[in-house]
Amino acid sequence: MIRVFVTIVLPLLLPTALYLLWVTNFGARLDRGRVAWTMVPWIWLAGAGAVLLIVVLFVVTVGFGTSQKGVYVAPHVVNGRIIPGHIVPEPAR
Repeated sequence: MIRVFVTIVLPLLLPTALYLLWVTNFGARLDRGRVAWTMVPWIWLAGAGAVLLIVVLFVVTVGFGTSQKGVYVAPHVVNGRIIPGHIVPEPAR
């Protein structure tokens, strides 16, 4: 659950949260002390969130994990015990 939050929800909402924090702290675009919701650039914030999401997913996909050489053996049952899936390394040449 935390992985989904960090890799999907947070990048989508971070630009909007930072913008609203900036608006409320520095008093820009306020309507009698409140945020003027019609003045919020929703399209730009959604676009920034989508771009940030794409960047995060690309970095997570490309930057993490290592490819392992070998043959994947699916989980199976041997003598009543479940053997988890694993990779059997290729023999050295």
